[in-house]
Parts: sequence; C-alpha cells; structure tokens
Amino acid sequence: MTFPLRIGTRRSKLALAQSGMMQRAIAAALGVPADQVETAVPLVEIVTTGDRIQDRRLLELGGKALFTKEIEEALLNGRVDIAVHSMKDVPAEQPEGLCIAAVPEREDARDAFISRDFAAFDDLPFGARLGTASLRRQAQALALRPDLKIEMLRGNIDTRLRRAAEGDFDAILLAVSGMTRLGVTEHIREHLSLDAFLPAPGQGALAIQTRVADRDAPWVAALNHAETALAVAAERGAMAALEGSCRTAVGAHARITDGVLHLTTEMLSPDGSARWRRVGELARPTEADARDLGRRLGGEVHAAAGDQEVDPATLDG
Repeated sequence: MTFPLRIGTRRSKLALAQSGMMQRAIAAALGVPADQVETAVPLVEIVTTGDRIQDRRLLELGGKALFTKEIEEALLNGRVDIAVHSMKDVPAEQPEGLCIAAVPEREDARDAFISRDFAAFDDLPFGARLGTASLRRQAQALALRPDLKIEMLRGNIDTRLRRAAEGDFDAILLAVSGMTRLGVTEHIREHLSLDAFLPAPGQGALAIQTRVADRDAPWVAALNHAETALAVAAERGAMAALEGSCRTAVGAHARITDGVLHLTTEMLSPDGSARWRRVGELARPTEADARDLGRRLGGEVHAAAGDQEVDPATLDG
C-alpha cells in the first residue's frame, strides 16, 4: 500500500466528522499507528458548489450532484485517492472511472423533529412554519398537515439548529444520522416514523468512493458492511427508476430481517396531496438482486405517479 492515502471531503463540520471516522477506520484496517494517521491518511478539504451557495434550493441549482462534483473531479485527476460522501447526496449514476467501493454500517435513517416550543410534529398549531429545503420532507409533511407553511431552510446543522432555537421557524426537520455524528441529539424532540417520513434513498449511510482501479484495495473489505450495502443497493435501484433527485419527492428504505430484504419506496406530489407507494421483499438477495427489486418497485411507482418533477421557477424563496 502506497501512502499517503488522501481523503477528499467537504469542509462542513458534519462532512469532516464523517470523513474523520472513515480516516480512523481506514488507518486501523491498514495498521497505521495512531500518531501517524494524519500523515498517512490525510484529509483534503474541498469546497463544493453546494456549500458555496446557501440561499437557494438545490433543485434550482442543478441537484444534489453539486455536493459531489468537485470532489469527484479531484478523484479523477489524482488530487485525492478516496472520497467520503453522505450516500443520500450521491447521484444514481457514477461518473465513468469511479465507483462506490464500500458502504460502512448505517446510522439511524430516520428524520428528526426539532422545535423550541413543540414536543412533537402532531403538536404543531394550524399554519405553523416548518423549515426545510427538502422536497421530500415538504411533501411528506404536507401529506399529513396540508395547513403547514413550508419555508426554505439551508445551511449547516449548527445554523439550522440556531435558527430553530431563535424561533425563525416553529419546527425544522433534519436527519437523525447527522445529528448523531455531530453529537447534538439533545435537540431532537421526536424521532419521526419511517412510515410517515420514509427517508431519502441512502439516508444515514456513507459512500466511500474510489477510482475503479482501487475498488479492491486492502482496506475496502474492512469498511464495507454487507447488510447496509444490500439495503442501499435496493434503495438506490428505486431512486434510479424514479429519477430521484432534488427535483422529485422520492423516499426509499430497506431493512433486512432473518435474511429477507424488505423495501418500501414512494413518490409524492410536491404539495403532498398524492402519494404513490410500493413494497416488496426478497429472500437472501445479492446486491444485484436488491438493485433489481428497487428498480422494479421504483418503476411501478413511476408508472403510477407519472412525471412529478418540479419546475424551480414555480417555487417560492
């Protein structure tokens, strides 16, 4: 193994926390002494377009690839050797020459309800202001509560928590996984159900991306968690069939019980007035089988729902 192994990461506090976890895991897998980790497996901070522009929804800017594009370019041109992404930020198709080499064990996939004044989503008063930039969360919230006023909220987790604490919104929704990795779970008032708020495909999981030639590097097997990789393959299969991006309200979540993979996937109209969902299961699947199940169920949802893509020009704020 040739050192250093450079890890490309976004500069946000959450991205650095996640990349630091993987830095230590890769170093441990390769037997790097603790005092040499920073030298042998250094973090290379890269500012992405998605990080630079914070005042608009991602769908107005071109989608979630804005959080990965610059890092992937650094991988392709050899500036870094490994990239760590939040799986839900990774587009359905990989750029030529790159691959997802490993999927570590998943954190909690649920969404979190955060509010200064209300203990649970059901406690929100009529017309309450809910902060989110996620079209999925918007649609799922409006499906339950069409009276809510959805207001755009972007920025890092600290910024979002501060604005919720200051009363800029009656409540906000965040991923439990990011709050857990940053150690700020004390702000969670309620863990929202996986049924009502079906997560984004890959939510709670990380993607370890490399060049295709490096996919069998000696540290890869140590980081890959087979069950998580299987579940994520099913969810991303559904995402591909649903053309899942920031322009569509898409959810997918898979779990494995006694060797059986259970997948639920859905698409919603942006205003939450319509919801199309399919469920399926498969006993002892391979990753290819899981992906095919996702594609099939996603295709059935897409056929039922039709084109639900949002025109950014129609959005407020």
